[in-house]
Amino acid sequence: MTGCAPQPADAVYRVAEVETFDDGATTRPPVTAADPLGAFVAVRDGRVVAVGADPAAWIGEGTEVHELPGATLIPGLVDPHAHPVWGAIEQGQGVDLAPAGTLAEVLELLADRVLESPDGAWVTGYGLDVNVFPAVPEGRFLGESFPGVPVSLMTADAHSLVISPAAVALAGLTGAEVFDDKSSVELAADGTPSGYILELQAMDLVFAHYPEAPLEESAGYVLAQLEAFASWGLTGVHALDFAEPGEEVYRWIEEHGELPVRVRCSPLVPADSTPEVWADTAALIGRHGRRWSVEGVKFMLDGTADNGTAWFEHADSHGENQDALWRDPEAYAAAVAFFTAHGIPTATHAIGDRAVRHALDAIQAAGTAAGGPHRIEHVESIPDALLPRFGELGVVASLQPSHGARMTAADGSDNWSRRIGSERAAHGWRTRDLLEAGAAVALGSDWPIGPGDPRVGLADAQLRRPVEDASIRPVQERQAVDVRQAYRGMTSVAALAGGRGDSAGRVEPGRVADFTLLGANPVSLTPEEQAANPVLGTVIGGNRVFRAVQAVPAGA
Repeated sequence: MTGCAPQPADAVYRVAEVETFDDGATTRPPVTAADPLGAFVAVRDGRVVAVGADPAAWIGEGTEVHELPGATLIPGLVDPHAHPVWGAIEQGQGVDLAPAGTLAEVLELLADRVLESPDGAWVTGYGLDVNVFPAVPEGRFLGESFPGVPVSLMTADAHSLVISPAAVALAGLTGAEVFDDKSSVELAADGTPSGYILELQAMDLVFAHYPEAPLEESAGYVLAQLEAFASWGLTGVHALDFAEPGEEVYRWIEEHGELPVRVRCSPLVPADSTPEVWADTAALIGRHGRRWSVEGVKFMLDGTADNGTAWFEHADSHGENQDALWRDPEAYAAAVAFFTAHGIPTATHAIGDRAVRHALDAIQAAGTAAGGPHRIEHVESIPDALLPRFGELGVVASLQPSHGARMTAADGSDNWSRRIGSERAAHGWRTRDLLEAGAAVALGSDWPIGPGDPRVGLADAQLRRPVEDASIRPVQERQAVDVRQAYRGMTSVAALAGGRGDSAGRVEPGRVADFTLLGANPVSLTPEEQAANPVLGTVIGGNRVFRAVQAVPAGA
């Protein structure tokens, strides 16, 4: 046993095993049918005070004792990259288009919503696969099927919209719009807007015309999604945004109850913004509620390879993917230096190899931030030379394993692979290579882009394919990680990525008492079994906030 017991614990969790995912660190006392409670964790004042086999010395008159025979207690799972507010609202209001593999199926999924909506009402959808289009996406097909209806469909990567002619007219788009970044309103051959809207600043022109949902309705969507996260075993998420109505939603939920997971927010620093905007963004740091806080900032250095807006060293097969979203990339470097000097860690969306290199260069010049390590998000395709720089600079590589497993194909037939070419595709999603080069690799979902169930994402990382479909060939199979590497990406490394590497992410005395309670130890399961491993509960600060009535199936 570790620690001493000057006074009883507030709570004791008795389980079969305690697993931290560090090699040799599992607490595995003999477990028999007669004694399926061979390990315990004691908590006082929200922190772990002891881990061991015999809890007797820590149990007093006021101690809450939670017994979970046969269960395994692990550090609380944290998704280091998600978008819980806009994702939940978008899904709450829109039509799920992920099942559609053809344009006809897209129209079929939309038809009922159009019929049931009042005249003139917006119809929105999400999860649109760009591969359903024979060439460049366009929205005129929506007008042919739904004349006069404003329809706006978000693509699966959330970096573009496909909108109907009625939506183009309502938003007043002409194609002559000028943006601070590389956003654009794409034109058809006749010189009028095609209905394909690229990147955030252009998308915002459409979003501005969506009907605004009441705060209570928006908060309901978000709370339901956070409860789903908790049911899947998450104790926290890093929200890589902090736009309206984020703060209002979090405060509303806490005024009427409690957030079921912790939320760490990073507001977006707009492309080519000024030092005055940087100062205003820095002033948001420190805002917080009971379980939400603003602790870092987010940059979008490039867009996505699927849209042709990522920043690679060389152009893609369409002559695109060769520019930064920041028209002045050196202004981005100056912004990174500004926030670093103020102790604020940064997270940079960088997909292409040149974007990743530029981000690393900017971070090297800026130095370290007092509030935590800098991070680079996505890192979809990079050459060998960039691998060791992550470890050398202490930069966290924040990857989304399900993106590679579910949005690309081993045969290179997908849009991403075709655009960037076979050589760069072969250098994609380099999870194992980054680990072997000494990088700290955090694994997230980018929800709602990827599956929000961490059990699914972590299984995908080990299989390099969708866990539920063994018929699909793995993508870059050599980049598969083992179970301990995967789970560290959502426990100890996720804590590091959030600036809490010394205080969270492990089960040991002195650390924050955030746990996930599972039916079995993932280390003893196949990836397929891990995806269906029952979540028995979650614990935040020593308090059990989610308690399963029955096993929750993976992906529910």
